[in-house]
Amino acid sequence: MRSIPRLDFAALPGRLEAAGLLSRQGMERLSRLWQSPDPSLLGILVSRGLVSEEALYTFLSQQSGIPFRNLDPLELDYELVTSSLPGAFAQRNHAVVVGSNEDRLMVATCNFTDPRPVEDLPHLLGKEIELYISRPTDIAKVIRQFYGLHSSIVAAAREVGTMSDEDVDLGNLERYVSSETPGGLEPTDRPIVNAVNHLLQYAFEERASDIHLEPHREHTVVRLRIDGVLHNVYSLPRKLHLPILSRVKMIAGMNIAEKRRPQDGRIRTHFEGKPVEIRSSTIPAAFGEKAVLRILDPGILMQDLSGLGFEEDESGRYGRLVKSAMGLLLVTGPTGSGKTTTLYSTLTALSTTEKNITTIEDPIEFVTDEFNQIAVQPAIDVTFSTALRHILRQDPDVIMVGEIRDQETARSAIRCALTGHLVLSTLHTNDTASSAVRLLDMGVEPFLLASTLIGIVAQRLVRVVCDECAEVWEPPAALLATAGLAGVQGCSFRRGRGCRACRGTGFKGRTAVFEVMEVTDRVRDALSRSAPSGEIRRLAVEDGMRTLRSNAARKVCSGATTPGEMMAVTMGLE
Repeated sequence: MRSIPRLDFAALPGRLEAAGLLSRQGMERLSRLWQSPDPSLLGILVSRGLVSEEALYTFLSQQSGIPFRNLDPLELDYELVTSSLPGAFAQRNHAVVVGSNEDRLMVATCNFTDPRPVEDLPHLLGKEIELYISRPTDIAKVIRQFYGLHSSIVAAAREVGTMSDEDVDLGNLERYVSSETPGGLEPTDRPIVNAVNHLLQYAFEERASDIHLEPHREHTVVRLRIDGVLHNVYSLPRKLHLPILSRVKMIAGMNIAEKRRPQDGRIRTHFEGKPVEIRSSTIPAAFGEKAVLRILDPGILMQDLSGLGFEEDESGRYGRLVKSAMGLLLVTGPTGSGKTTTLYSTLTALSTTEKNITTIEDPIEFVTDEFNQIAVQPAIDVTFSTALRHILRQDPDVIMVGEIRDQETARSAIRCALTGHLVLSTLHTNDTASSAVRLLDMGVEPFLLASTLIGIVAQRLVRVVCDECAEVWEPPAALLATAGLAGVQGCSFRRGRGCRACRGTGFKGRTAVFEVMEVTDRVRDALSRSAPSGEIRRLAVEDGMRTLRSNAARKVCSGATTPGEMMAVTMGLE
């Protein structure tokens, strides 16, 4: 193992200046702040903004000859990290195990103050050590996320250590019979509370949109969906699935005793001083109940319309539609395409003291004071259609119906639009033209649809190229031809090389691609004749509508995303 050199802290500022990382002005500021050459210099350099943390530790890596490594918690093996080094040692010496290779362990550290404990690791562990330099914030994050959860899991597992395999509920597929009373953990026990809190914190820090708790025969897998892609993050002992799930149910307001039926609930919490709403869902699966927690960030859910991803002309067209005094406006797309964000952002833009906005949702996605929100409750006959009938007596200006699922709801929404209200709703369809035909197939009379429908918006989410590692790129000719971009002029193609900020994926964040169809006179005439979707689409394009694929191509040409991402989200569309 290469030894960590003892830094000459007195000479370090001069070396940083010579390398172009510290300006003369920075040197002067440093001389006023730092009176004696000691290890606190490294923290002062970063905290005062004199040099970035990554640049500083990359420089130290070059000076020491030890490779620099960015740490992504999603790429690390939870079991390897927590079982190789004790948490107290890792925290005290700022070192974590980040990988293994046969008889060799890979260790990342930022400890230039007292490197002796790290240098003793080969003797303590009986393995060769491959050393890396990493940023202190990355190492602290790994220690906090991994060892924080690990201590909770170990404590919980210790308390259920007396449980036998027969005590574990294997769900619907297999059941073991035991005459003994199980002595499992309660959902209010501190280790379980800590474990769930650490899972939520980890998901928030990683910008996850969903948390999946999936029971298997021998263990429970925890997965996070980040930028639309699922990542395996933890494998929990099978015995802990039931108490952790019970804790989730408890804080989400679900029935802990009910395990045979799907349930919905919600959790309201805070992260970094901001409110976070979590929509929870459980469903019986083969080896127990599976839970999915959808994280709803109000900063994303209720944003300015200009931040949604509309192109300039689409933004103007959509703005005209939402300013209409009456009519039916539909937002369509598959699950997870951002329809809720578009609707909530639209309602936020429309919300003024002069308007009465009422929503009917199943369930309520995000509880807010901005609107009057009604939750569908079929058990007491509060459905979309029955709620719509009563809403008309509440003097509404704008009505949002969570989803049009059946003929009765469709007709009720159209009646509301006919009586002088702006009605917004969603449909699970592929594009704008097929949405209109879907309503006709539901049994809506063509003349009613033609007289009330003012517009349809179809949308998809595409991943955005990471600005931290973006580079100019010339895609292969075959890829451009497949994407329909061969010969297109004025394109500035970009891709992400992969970095710490994007976890090596080349993408960070997502934006929406829209297809906005205004119901023009020609489209209205086609609807009244029950024309097929192909004819409706052709007329809409002739009247100025750009298709999803066309708008996705514009985002590719602007460098916002890549041809591969465009093809993935518009597959099967014209």
